[in-house]
Parts: sequence; structure tokens; C-alpha cells
Amino acid sequence: MTSSSTMQTVSCSGRTASLITRTPLLDSGDVETKRQEILDYFHNSFTLYESLFDCLASDEAFYKRANRLRQPLIFYYGHTSVFYLNKLNVANLINQRVDEKIESMLAVGVDEMSWDDLNDNHYDWPTPAEVKAHRDATRQIVDKFIRECDFSMPIQWDSPMWIILMGIEHERIHLETSSILIRELPLNMVKHHPVWSKICTESGAAPKNELLPFAGGPVELGKSRTNQVYGWDNEYGYHQEEVADFKASKYLVSNDEFLEFIKAGGYQTEKYWTEEGWNWIAFSGAEYPVYWVEQDNQSYQLRLMTEVIDLPMNWPAEINYLEAKAFCNWKSETTGTHVRMPTEAEWHRMREPLATDQPYWKSAPGNINLECSMSPCPVDRHEFEGGLFDLIGNVWQWTETPIDGFNGFEIHPTYDDFSTPTFDGKHNLFKGGCWISTGNYAIKDSRYAFRRHFFQYSGLRYIVAAPLPQPEVNLYETDQMVSRYIDFHYGLPVNSSMVKENFAVACIDTIQPHLKGRATGKALDIGCGAARSSYELAKVFDSVQALDLSVRAIEAPANLQATGRQRYICQDEGELKLFREVLLSNFEGYEEVKNKIAFMQGDACNLVPKYDGYDLVFAGNLLDRLYDPQRFLEEIQARINSGGLLVLASPYTWSEDHTPRDKWLGGFKAGTGESFTTLDGIRTIMEPDFKMIGDAVDIPFLMRETSRKFQHGVSELTVWEKLS
Repeated sequence: MTSSSTMQTVSCSGRTASLITRTPLLDSGDVETKRQEILDYFHNSFTLYESLFDCLASDEAFYKRANRLRQPLIFYYGHTSVFYLNKLNVANLINQRVDEKIESMLAVGVDEMSWDDLNDNHYDWPTPAEVKAHRDATRQIVDKFIRECDFSMPIQWDSPMWIILMGIEHERIHLETSSILIRELPLNMVKHHPVWSKICTESGAAPKNELLPFAGGPVELGKSRTNQVYGWDNEYGYHQEEVADFKASKYLVSNDEFLEFIKAGGYQTEKYWTEEGWNWIAFSGAEYPVYWVEQDNQSYQLRLMTEVIDLPMNWPAEINYLEAKAFCNWKSETTGTHVRMPTEAEWHRMREPLATDQPYWKSAPGNINLECSMSPCPVDRHEFEGGLFDLIGNVWQWTETPIDGFNGFEIHPTYDDFSTPTFDGKHNLFKGGCWISTGNYAIKDSRYAFRRHFFQYSGLRYIVAAPLPQPEVNLYETDQMVSRYIDFHYGLPVNSSMVKENFAVACIDTIQPHLKGRATGKALDIGCGAARSSYELAKVFDSVQALDLSVRAIEAPANLQATGRQRYICQDEGELKLFREVLLSNFEGYEEVKNKIAFMQGDACNLVPKYDGYDLVFAGNLLDRLYDPQRFLEEIQARINSGGLLVLASPYTWSEDHTPRDKWLGGFKAGTGESFTTLDGIRTIMEPDFKMIGDAVDIPFLMRETSRKFQHGVSELTVWEKLS
């Protein structure tokens, strides 16, 4: 294996960059010392990334689509520098552009929805020379910004230096992903490089794998904003999990061990594959890992970034999640045990003996951070405390965990789509980093996830453990009308002189005095929408039935009840969106009363007989949305117990979009032209069996449409008591 001491630096365009770096600490040193450290880190990252493209043999290679699900390399060559300008402008830290056409064209990459979601767009790509000129100009702008920006210590995510670190770490991500695309180019489009071609030269027979026991126990994941190291938004928050005892493979799965699966007909045997995996097999026609090159009679070579070598049997197999899962299923069958990949928490349990992390170690304990070789190396090269090899580094290790945010997850406003598009149950985490993982990629808390058919420098450590439950997926609600109602019920407080209190809370607070001395057995929240009022009622009543005509409307509060959180996307301005999350635990008393609520679909104007026997019925902003409000008022009376209450709140915005004109409760009396208010109409229907108690109360509300546009209304709340 090549020693790191022989390849400490790399040169590109007259600049030199260190291969081995440490992620800056956010809370150590004074401002000027930290400024210089970040300036050096920026230039090092910028040059290191550019040097990767010196592996291309010609300009033609920049335009060859190495992977049909990715852009050509000319995009990624400029994308990382464009990112700096775009994010600094978004954060209002600069008002400067170099080339708006390039910055638009190279701004957004590809995250394909599936392996057959081809991007066939054709672009008038800039030349490599034009992109290099753009990079040079960007380098000057960012250099000047770092030297002159005003910041304080410690650096936190509202600091201007956070945006610089965001750009640096983003470029270090693409150092890895762009090297993968170079690896996928035709061999005649790449050339030998004095540093990037210095691969490990050691290969041989693979060690026989074995299982090592690991004790279970509690695992705490996530970090706070005071953490010393830069992180992406998905790293912050808190999650605790109890891990059961398990056994883990001593080594990563080697090429030799994976070859057993191939020889056993693994790629031709459907039962080993998930449905998604078998569909991928049918589409791709794969018969062995993508970087293997078949010779004859199941003899293979291995494609690396700039060359092809005989397949090193003791190197780790580089496979996607679907292949890893199929291998585990085959291994389960052949061993009679339950073999699977570890979860994120189980991986952390294995990592616990390694007390150090990238910013603090004197030298890398494994094949990571560009401190060993420019390739994977034998799986029995790096041993860690506890007996595992390659606990970190060499290749990434797939997990069974679909990525999701921890409790308390918040989106960084400058990069609001870094994590949230992956919270879809289709992106699985991998852990541990690989030989080219640097910066944030190389720290313990990093959380990166790719689609399961995606190839990276990724492999497999399997464990023997209990089967896992079906993962829960907490998707973002994208329907704008549903999202508006979630935001209306649970969203951030509106800073307005017109509204002082959440509408649902204000309504229930208003009726509290009328509940004293009354029965509080069962309540009905009819037209509940996102059901904030249901939770407020459940603080008082023994049970609450929450009904809405729309199944889509009650999915959100039902999910909130079941999982404790609900995500939604709301409009910001133009094409910009805000990603938000409601946590039930943030609302006082809701966790304690949530099981009192039953969510059901129901038509307020045609309720089935089982909805009966209520001590209170609440209809908030419902009446003027009904197709027959009089029928509702007449029929609901029989469903309320004697002495029970009907609470109506409505802005009386009658519209034929919801209610035929002849069914409006306010307007003009037929034949007389005499006007009457909606309250008069309600009174006519409710009396004499009900009487209004107390005065009508105005409850103002604001419903958000965009960040600067709201629907303002005032509902009139009245309380009606059943007399007999």
C-alpha cells in the first residue's frame, strides 16, 4: 500500500493543495486566526477539487455522460464554484455575479427518482476554459469575502463564515461523487495522474469472515448547535434508541466473499431480491457489480478511476444497497440465521470504541481522509479496538436505515433542499466514509444517504440480528391547500396586530367559561381540518371525535397523532418553498391527550347515526363551507345531549362555490326584500330548542398563502345550549 508520506500534496494550475486536512473547529481560536484557517481550507479544497479534473484526457471527456442518470462532468466542474456565489447571494452576503448564464445552468444537479428516470435535456454547455475562468473569478470573490467579512467566535449557522464552510464542505462532497463519474468514463477518456493514480498495490487472498458479538444498549444520536464541527442540517436534533445484542462481520464483505453469491446464481434468483431490487435487475441486466470487468469463466478485473487491474480478492466489494440486501438474504438462507445490514444506531454502537474523530486525530486510523491510498485496500489492513476491521474508511457501509430528520430537525434557510428531498423512504444512509472521504464526509456524525440503486465507494458489513419492523416514512405534505391548513393550525405565530392568538386555541379558550359545571364526556369536532381544536378539546373532554369531509385533511393530524410529527411544504415566494415540521411534543399537554381523539371521515350534512350523544359540538369555520348549512343545524340538534353545547364560528363568507345561493343563511327574505344576518338565520333554526348563551365574540384569523400574503378574516363565535 502506498504511504501517505509520499503524496502529501497535489498541484493544479500552478497552485498546490495538501491532501491531508482537518475540518476546522468552530469554537477555538480568535477571529483572525480562524479567518486564516478557513481561507487556507477554502483554497486547499478549491485546488484539490480542480486537480481531480486533470485526470481527464481531453475536453471531450467533460461532455461525455459517464452515467446516464447524471450530468456530464462539465456540469460538476463548475457546479461547486457556482454554489459559493449562489449561496452567498441567497444569504444576502454579497450582491455579485460572474456569469448569470453559467450560474443558472450549473446550479442544480440531478437526484433521479429511479434508475430509469433519464435526464435527456440538452444544454449548450460552456467550454472547460470558460468554466475555469469562472472558477478563477469566483475564487477571487470568495477569497475577498473571507478576508473582509465581519464574524465572531464561535461560528454558528447564522454566521457568514457558515456559508463559506457550507461551500467548502459541498465541494468536498463532489470531490468524491465526481471521482466516481470519472471512474465510469471510458478508459480512453482518462489518463494517469501523479497523485490520483497512486492506488494501493497490495492484493491477495481474502480472509475468511467471521462474526463478533456486540452488546446492545442505548444509543443517542444527533448533535446540538454548539457542536464544534460544521454539520449539515440533518445532523442536528436528538434521537435515542435501544439496540439489542447482535453479531457483526469482522471484515467488510470482500470481492471474494461476494463472488460466492455470484457463483451461487445470486443475480438470477429473484427470491433474494426485494421487489425494487428485482425491478432494477430487470432494467439494468446486472450480473455482477458495476465496477467489475468480466474476462471469461467468471474471471474479473476491477475498474478504478484511471486504470483497470486484476480483481483484488481481498479488497471490499463495491455494491449498491439493492445488491447488498440481496447478498444478505442469500447469506441468511445459506447460514440459517437472519443476516442483514446494521441500522444507523447499530453502526454507532459498533463505533463506540473509537473515541477520536477526524478533527482531532493525529493520523487517520483507517483508509480515509486521503491519508492512505487513492483506492480501497485489503479488508484486513486496518483493525480497530474490539476486533472489527475498517470500522471507518475503505468503503462506505450501507445501513438498513432510510434517512430522516431527528427530533428538533430544522432546515438551514440558505440550503433548504439539502436534506428534505431525501426524506422519502427511498434514500438509505451509509456510514463510515471511504478512502476519499474528507471534511464533513469523514466525521462520525455525518449522515449521507443515496437512492438504493446508486453506486458510490460503498460496500457492506453484515450483522446477524433480529428482523426490523417496516420503517415509518414521514413524508412532506405537498398539497398546498392541506399544507395551508396545517400551517394555519400549527404553524409559526404570525407577527400581526390583527391576530394575537392561534384561531383554534382562541375559540376553545373563549368557550371555557361556558363549560364550568357541565358534562364533559364526549365532544365532536366537525370539519376539524388539521384538528388543532380537537387537541384543545381533548384537554377538557373524555373523548373527542374529529370528523372532516376530506380524507386528505385528516391524514395530517392522524399522522401527527401516530408519529408525533408532521411535515409540510408551504409556499414562500415564486418557486421558493419553506420546509416545516410540526412536533406534537412542542404543544403543551397534547402528548397526554392524543389518544382521546378518534379521526374519521364524515359529511356534516349527512352524518351516520353512530355520531351521537355529544356534550359539545364544535364547528369552526365550517358553516359557510357546507352545501346545506340549514340541514346541518337541524340534524345536529338531536345528536347533542340535554344541556350540551353547539359552538359555531364562521366568517359568513357565503359563496356559490360551496353553498347554493338559496341555502345561504343570511341575505334577504324571499318576497319581502327584508335583510337578515346569518346570526338571524341561525337563531331561526336553533330556537326554541336551543338558546344562545353569552354574547357573540369576534375571533380574528390569518391564513398564510405565501410569506407576504395572508387571508385575513374575522369569525363570529356563538355558543348554543340545548334546553331539553
